[in-house]
Amino acid sequence: TGENMGVITVIKTIKQIHPKDMILVKIGDFYHVYGKDAYILSYLMGYKISKIEENCMTCGFPQKSLPKIQATLENKKINYLLVDRRNNFDVDEKSNNKNLNTYEEHFRKAYKFEKKNRKYLYSFDKVNLIFERYLKFIKNVEKCDEKL
Repeated sequence: TGENMGVITVIKTIKQIHPKDMILVKIGDFYHVYGKDAYILSYLMGYKISKIEENCMTCGFPQKSLPKIQATLENKKINYLLVDRRNNFDVDEKSNNKNLNTYEEHFRKAYKFEKKNRKYLYSFDKVNLIFERYLKFIKNVEKCDEKL
């Protein structure tokens, strides 16, 4: 949607300045993360990743989960910024672990994990498709037998 495009443009700009910080964007009663941040959040918290455009992933959670997310990020030493769309994307809060930041390390793990899971899901879909074709084939054979 056009609304998402505006947010994504702003996030890309913030990411140029803070490439190794997770950017948590408050939109209404939810927080959203985009791109590499979505992989990390999904990996750490088990949240679902969605694709909003080619090569742009997102992940979100309700505002009430923010303390749990912050505690996890701080525990894992991942830098983050909280920004609010209503306040012109001003930074509301910032966590900076300086040279102890593990953002890139967690992204590599998360991306690898996501790719592996996607491959398994694809394999599962393939097996299901083959099984459905097999059942259809058996049904057709049974129909032929009935006619004989």
